[in-house]
Amino acid sequence: MAVQPRAIAEYPAVLLVGHPFRAEPALFAPGDRVRFLPVAELPPPEPASAAPPPPATPVVEVLEPGLLTTVQDAGRPGYRRVGVSGAGPMDARAHALANRAVGNPAGAAALECTMTGPALAFLAPLRFAVAGADLGAVLVRTDLGAWPVPRGASVLARPGNVLRFTGRRSGGRAYVALQGGIDVPAVLGSRATDLQSAFGGLAGRALTAGDPIAVCPATDEGEAAHESTTRPHPTSAAVRVVLGPQADHFGAETIDRFLASPWRVSATSDRVGSRLDGEPLRHAGPTEILSDGMVPGSIQVPPDGRPIVMTADGPTTGGYPKIATVLTADLPLLAQLVPGEGELRFEVVRVEDL
Repeated sequence: MAVQPRAIAEYPAVLLVGHPFRAEPALFAPGDRVRFLPVAELPPPEPASAAPPPPATPVVEVLEPGLLTTVQDAGRPGYRRVGVSGAGPMDARAHALANRAVGNPAGAAALECTMTGPALAFLAPLRFAVAGADLGAVLVRTDLGAWPVPRGASVLARPGNVLRFTGRRSGGRAYVALQGGIDVPAVLGSRATDLQSAFGGLAGRALTAGDPIAVCPATDEGEAAHESTTRPHPTSAAVRVVLGPQADHFGAETIDRFLASPWRVSATSDRVGSRLDGEPLRHAGPTEILSDGMVPGSIQVPPDGRPIVMTADGPTTGGYPKIATVLTADLPLLAQLVPGEGELRFEVVRVEDL
């Protein structure tokens, strides 16, 4: 059935078709019909309000960036229809816990630290909290030495203190929240770093040495809370899934093996997807389909039979059959499994039981 156009719009022949700092950045939407008209002169320039605000005064300086440290808020929902992934934290629970500990809204922008954390020098008094993986966080103070930072607790840092991570003990991703939340320009309504599209966060990239970090003014939106997180993260996990949407592309025996077999998280996994190593799955029909929508948790099975669980930076569409979908509530379990070491099993649940 043909798509019915919702409107006919007329625009001058020279125009800006999108602006990332607007709430609705694109002038066109799928299904629109557009007519271009010549004009005698250019339209007026964009108003100053469309530009990002000037940077605030930094309160932290990055001394060492760590393996992969990015700014992430709760994510960028609502744009998958135009091919923009949600980004956001891999472990939403730990991200929210760190923010709540310093009185921030749960979705405030914080740092996601992967495997090895950064070294952060405090330039002003500031409360911070660390949650998620145990990467050996210590606060180095010139007068008292290195002090182990308890996970999930609010800690006051003073000028000259340095937050360091001495080595991973359990889990794969830690979160550092700063009181007020990290202040970077919002792109498409979010401060989250989208590494694939290179926008959001600090110029769309991971932290580098010398980066200044500013925070927003503290508000009363959040309520400081403390939750002990001293237990180590497990090296294996049981992850719940619902079958489909293309489970019919696999035979019953293959689905049984998919659910019964242990899968190891491949060393090639990243924020786009967790690749799984194990006995390859066999397709019952074509190994590719017409591309359709995907969400974090979609489990694609490419022609080589090795499943890929899509995660925070995963694409919005894909052309391989999806055997199952991980429950959103269980994605944090997958986020803390270390690539090359972590193992998981899938447990099927029925939609009506959720």
